[in-house]
Amino acid sequence: QIKLVESGGGSVRAGGSLRLSCAASRWTHTTYYMGWWRQIAGKNREGGEAVAAIGVDDDPAYTDSVKGRFTISQDNAKDTVYLEMNSLEPEDSAMYYCALVHRRQRLTGMQVLAQMGQSDYWGQGTQVTVSS
Repeated sequence: QIKLVESGGGSVRAGGSLRLSCAASRWTHTTYYMGWWRQIAGKNREGGEAVAAIGVDDDPAYTDSVKGRFTISQDNAKDTVYLEMNSLEPEDSAMYYCALVHRRQRLTGMQVLAQMGQSDYWGQGTQVTVSS
C-alpha cells in the first residue's frame, strides 16, 4: 500500500513562510508525478484546486495565484516533494494535500497540474492557516 506522508503545515501571519514536505513510501514504480492540492474550509477535496506540480525533467507548474510566491521541488532519491511557500496571504489558508499521479507518459508540469484532481494517491493533508 502506497502511503504519502505530509508535514510542515502550521499557522503564520500574512507575509510569513512555510515549507511543506511529502514523502512517498513503498513506491516501486519509476513513472510518477507529484504535486500539491488545496482544499478550502467548507468545501470537499474535489472542490479544491491544484496548487503546484512537477512534470518530466523537473518542469514545475503553478496555479496563477501562487506564482512567484510558491516553489515546488522534489528529491527523487527520497521520493519526496516539497512546497516552499513565501509571502503567504490569508487566502492561502487551506488543507494542503500531497498527491501522486501514476502515468506512463512523459508529462509537462502543466499537464500534471491539470490532472491533479485525478491523482492515484493522496496524503492525509496538512493544515495551513494564515492570519492577517
